This record gives sequence, C-alpha cells and structure tokens, in this order.
Amino acid sequence: TLPGPAPAEAKCDGFPSRGGRGMLGGMPNDSSRRQTNIVLYDDGCSLCTFQMRVITWLDWLGKITLVPISDPRAAILAPGLTREALQEAIHCITPEGVIHRGARCIRFVSARMPLAWLLALVLWIPGVIWIAEVVYKWISRNRHLLSRWFGCQGACTLMPARERANEKEFGVAPPTHRG
Repeated sequence: TLPGPAPAEAKCDGFPSRGGRGMLGGMPNDSSRRQTNIVLYDDGCSLCTFQMRVITWLDWLGKITLVPISDPRAAILAPGLTREALQEAIHCITPEGVIHRGARCIRFVSARMPLAWLLALVLWIPGVIWIAEVVYKWISRNRHLLSRWFGCQGACTLMPARERANEKEFGVAPPTHRG
C-alpha cells in the first residue's frame, strides 16, 4: 500500500477532478518521492512539441518533467482526465497533485523558469489570465492548422530537443512529434 492517506480527489485549478494519487514509472506520485512538476503534452501536435522543445532549453533548474500523452503512464498520472481533455490542453501536475490546465499551466510552468518568469508575472495581472484562457482555447482548437500555416513541422526540426535527466529518469524520450 502507499504511505499515508490517498487524497479523495485531486484539484484541477480549483475544480475537483476524479483520481488522487497517480503512479510515476512504478513509483507513487506523491511529493515525498517526486519533486518535479509533470507536464502532459500532445505529441501528435507539432506546435505543442515545438513548445516542449523550447521548455527543455528554458528549464535550467530542472523543475519540469515532460511526458507525452501517448505515453501509457499519462492516464495513470492524471486518472481524472479523459484522453479528450488531455488533447484539448496542456496540463501540469504538481508533486502535491494539483493540476493546472491551459493558460494557467503556462503561468505555473513559466513561474519556475528564470527566462519565462516575466510571462508568469504578466499572467498574474488581474483579468489577464481570463484573456489568456480565451486565446489559449482558440489556439488549441486551431493548433493543427496553425502548425501548417507557420510551417511548424519543418521548423520543429530547427529547434533541437535537449536531453535532460528528468525525462531520462522517467523513461521518456525528449519531445518528438509523433505524426
């Protein structure tokens, strides 16, 4: 059995979500064993993969572990989220089990990276996160079209993914578009 009581429900930006304690490569997903924040991203989207490659270069402090939603452990890490919800938006799961989604995920992750901290600060200005969520939803709905328009598929090869200890320890490859 897992040490300590399992939470009855995880929180997703203040909203309850089914689930509780997940598993991380066979280890319990609790703060006593995992110190990084897990970011679940759609590796079937070249725009999303490009953004994760950028994160591999900005996350100097190793606060983020990137896991593609095609990895079978994604469903275990976020048992309360459907496959459709995972494809709809980026999600970050903290060691405490709090789930940040969409623009709130970007704000949370940015606050943990020195070069992106200013973006997080802007997203904390009252009202800005609401606008950011509207923009994020539009981009999310149109991400495959935007990837084609901006030539992201080819451009993604220009931004190499940096191999990092976080992903190696978890057993996942650096961000790669599976498409």
